[in-house]
Amino acid sequence: MLFSANVKKRRSKQLFNMNDNTPRNGDGNTSAGATQRRDLDRRHVLKTTAGGVVGLSLAGCIETVGSVVGSADIDPVTIGVLAPDPDSNSTGQSIVEGAEIARDQLNDDDGIDGRAVELAIGDTNGSPLEARRQYQRLVLEEGADVTIGVATSEVLIHLMDDIAEQEIPHLTVGSATTAASRMVSDQYEEYKYHFRVGPINDVNLAETQIDFLDEMGPELDWGSVAILVEDYDWTERLWEVYQNRLGDTAVDVAMQKRYAPATDDFSDIYDEVERTGADAAIIAAAHTGTRAVMDWGPAERPFAFSGIHVPMQLSSYYGMVDGACRYATGYAFATPTTETTEKTLPFVDEYQRRNDGSAPVYTGYISFDAVKLFAKAVEEAETSDSDELVSELEDISVTGTTGTIEFHDSSHEHAHDVIYGEDNVHPLFFQWQENDDGTGVQQTIWPEEHKTADYAEPDWF
Repeated sequence: MLFSANVKKRRSKQLFNMNDNTPRNGDGNTSAGATQRRDLDRRHVLKTTAGGVVGLSLAGCIETVGSVVGSADIDPVTIGVLAPDPDSNSTGQSIVEGAEIARDQLNDDDGIDGRAVELAIGDTNGSPLEARRQYQRLVLEEGADVTIGVATSEVLIHLMDDIAEQEIPHLTVGSATTAASRMVSDQYEEYKYHFRVGPINDVNLAETQIDFLDEMGPELDWGSVAILVEDYDWTERLWEVYQNRLGDTAVDVAMQKRYAPATDDFSDIYDEVERTGADAAIIAAAHTGTRAVMDWGPAERPFAFSGIHVPMQLSSYYGMVDGACRYATGYAFATPTTETTEKTLPFVDEYQRRNDGSAPVYTGYISFDAVKLFAKAVEEAETSDSDELVSELEDISVTGTTGTIEFHDSSHEHAHDVIYGEDNVHPLFFQWQENDDGTGVQQTIWPEEHKTADYAEPDWF
């Protein structure tokens, strides 16, 4: 058995001061008291310290499996899932649904080493402070053996000290910031419990966009481009890479602009793009993406639209914007039409079966992969010890829905980030095209090995 007797060995850590954002010391030392606490049963500690969790939010829920897997007197494996507004936000919904599908498949196949798998859900509301409350609840109240999730850079960075303090593996499935992986690299013993299953980090995101432009720009007759990047934390490193490397590509950069987060009208920006004569606007947008689309297609702007556009990844997006995204191209980890690996389309089919035909955004694929990857790590390591699981994860190689998942080692500047490349995880670019019945479809146009259709130029050109 992976866990001795009927208990999960846990570390009982002091709850954080909600007003204290002071980083941990970087010396990697552990006090004798902390060492002793490692051998305590977290659930027992909680029962005997009735007031110890008063500061925690009781929001969230726990989902237990419908059937018992293995012996009934053995605790299940608990996976804590951190997602923003999973009832209304497509990113959060995809995180939870992807994890649920993985959980159900594991339980249909004897769980993890004969132990049932359950999910404990924490709604972060997209708030760093609420995310910390939910993280503490999942670990200290629900007894999570691992946590997965987190969709934004602001939330992840706010959680890194808590992840280090609890010494329980966390698998990120949404945030791209390299600030987290640099913390692992710079202070390994403190932050080694963090792994990014996806997406590829912000530097690699920029490299993907640059690779696409370098290879496809001449083919699409994009002699010059305008770079438009929303001014949020997640785009900081991406913007830096653009500044340093776009000049080496096969296209000219006619304009570069990092626009305000509150932008809700792109008319002036697009007028400026037109004046430069750029053949395409290359955008990086998560929060402002829909307004950018609505001010492009319906206005029949005389330049192509492409880039890293998070809302456009949603399979139902075409209907949501009444076809305004037709001819726009964008980055994605996978689409419902593309067999990235042999696991991609079966996962999409199951997701759509559960969600009235809607496919996941990128976080759904990654969340599914994260749960399966954790299960393999535990079974391969034959232990639940966090330090041994870290070693197992560092050496793991798993074919997921997004590619072959492997992590950079501790000596890499982006330690514990998923590796980007043709033999590992390599995103694609798709174009929204319209079927004969008027419905929209995401057709992959790059890379060549995953291509499902040729690029179609906007009909108003």
